[in-house]
Amino acid sequence: MITNFSKTNSIFNQFLAEIRDAKIQKDRLRFRRNIERIAEIMAYELSKTLKYSEKEITTPLGEAMMHTCDDEIVLATILRAGVPMHQGLLNYFDQADSAFVSAYRNHSSKEDFEIDVEYCASPSLDGKVLIISDPMLATGNSLAAVYEVLKKYGTPKQLHLVFGIATEQGLGFIEKKLPKSTKIWVGAVDNELTAQSYIVPGLGDAGDLAYGEKV
Repeated sequence: MITNFSKTNSIFNQFLAEIRDAKIQKDRLRFRRNIERIAEIMAYELSKTLKYSEKEITTPLGEAMMHTCDDEIVLATILRAGVPMHQGLLNYFDQADSAFVSAYRNHSSKEDFEIDVEYCASPSLDGKVLIISDPMLATGNSLAAVYEVLKKYGTPKQLHLVFGIATEQGLGFIEKKLPKSTKIWVGAVDNELTAQSYIVPGLGDAGDLAYGEKV
């Protein structure tokens, strides 16, 4: 199941427009915060799919019956571009555990590359709700490689994928590689992918925009 947030009229699209805007995105603080905002809205909508039960809460003046979440959540992201989106999700799922994966494109030519995963730190995923986030989904190769690594840490009961911008090609690819029950949450879907696997119109390099150009 894919939920596309750009299809709805809401403030979400203002934040999405700003992270795409070449002038506005020069402000790194605003760019990072807008990525967080996008993730926060997605977190709220995603939270509606989780399991809840009624619990008695003691207040200073009495008792209140409240519905609170029963699911154990693990938030996973790909360094370094995924950090602002991870933070936005963590702002809402503030008791969640976190998993971090370092993955990069190892180019043999301008167009050809393999995904190398160098590092992974994750808690047990058995029986948890696993939410993997990445601001950009281009080919889907990085996401698939990261999921294969995370599988070594256990079997989650539910998998959610959260993306700021994705391509139709990337979404089609990961739908074939990941469990059929996977729920996908995406800010917008772009049609074009260049020969170098960059999203058009996209927004540029999310990691560089958030933290500066790398050498």
